This record gives sequence, structure tokens and C-alpha cells, in this order.
Amino acid sequence: MSRMTPFASPLLLGFDTMEKTLERLTKANDGYPPYNIERLRPSIGGEPEKLRITLAVAGFAEDDLDVTVEENQLIIRGRQADPGEREYLYRGIAARQFQRMFVLADGMQVAGAGLKNGLLSVDLVRPEPERMVRKINISVSD
Repeated sequence: MSRMTPFASPLLLGFDTMEKTLERLTKANDGYPPYNIERLRPSIGGEPEKLRITLAVAGFAEDDLDVTVEENQLIIRGRQADPGEREYLYRGIAARQFQRMFVLADGMQVAGAGLKNGLLSVDLVRPEPERMVRKINISVSD
């Protein structure tokens, strides 16, 4: 029995890879580290819409974090080096690596990233799309 997906519609041409991306994202994100996504209000009219993703990355230094954009995906990775000379009696703070992925809409751009007080903030900008109308010539063959 085959299952029908919303992307199987003949009206959605070219969206067949979207389903694979969504499946990969749901498997990759396990809930760590926790994060917020907020909309930042523009201070001046006419500024593009801004979004901020904030991840709780306590214990990670700037060198332990990697923020990249691959095609239309924002990928945030964290890897901590575990110093071997420490002897823990109890270890309640996890020092594990993580990878968090976000799919970006067409036109979204990463404006910058900052680390402050254990919170990694990644700012995104969505510029107003240019309205483009293109005339398609029709060729006649008799």
C-alpha cells in the first residue's frame, strides 16, 4: 500500500524534495539544546522582517560552536572537547555534541550570530521580495 503525501499533488511541481527534507529534520532534532524563535519588530518602517533563533548552549565556547548555511538549511553544531584530567564525583551537566537544523524559506538570509551568557542568537532577515512579472513568448509552428 502506498501512502499519499501532500507533495504528490500534480499542482506542486518541483516540491518533491521538500518531503525528504522534512523527514530528515524530524529525525535530526532530538530536543537538545532547547531553543526559541522570535519575531523582532522593525524599529523603522520599511525595514525587512527579522527573526531571531536563540539556543541555550551553556558550557559551549565560541570555538565549540559552528553555524553554517548549506543550500536552504541553517545548521548549528556544537562539539565540546572533554578534558580528560577531571575526575567527576557527579556529572549532571551534559557535555555532548549536538546538531540543530532549520529549513530557511527562499530569500531568508543570516544577518549574524552572537554568543552571550550561554545563549547563542542567530539573526535572520527576510527582505521584501521583488515582484517580478515575466512575459513568456509563445512560439507558433505550423
